[in-house]
Amino acid sequence: MQYAGKETEEANSVRKSLESVLKGLGYSLIELTVSRQKGSVQVRAVIYNGASIGTDDCTKVHRSITPRLDLAFPGTDLYIEVSSPGIERVIKCGAEFAHYKGKCVKCYRTDISDWTEGVLQSVDEEGIVLMIKEEAVRLQFNIIAKAKLGL
Repeated sequence: MQYAGKETEEANSVRKSLESVLKGLGYSLIELTVSRQKGSVQVRAVIYNGASIGTDDCTKVHRSITPRLDLAFPGTDLYIEVSSPGIERVIKCGAEFAHYKGKCVKCYRTDISDWTEGVLQSVDEEGIVLMIKEEAVRLQFNIIAKAKLGL
């Protein structure tokens, strides 16, 4: 697992435009994908606020980001999807961990070929610290093969 995710240049530009809007509403943008197909643009956004994300939250964000997306993609058929991370979200890059501090996460470790689960205490560019039974355990990103939100 690497710290920074891989986004297209176009998605990165759109992300910068949307993050300030979402921050003002109290949400974080966890993931953003932008894809083009036959004259249409599909934008998928995954949002988080530290609590449960419901339909009302997704609707509120959808309405708030639509004007910016219309400006970013003028004259195109635009499809926008807003969703929550889900109960057992697969964490796609190391930077995403920062959104889940205080939450339970599970990491599949290559050094022991097994899962380690704990409460996320901190994250930096090198790895994470999980609290497991009152013990802080540091995991470097280079030994995390995959990670999920815990239940």
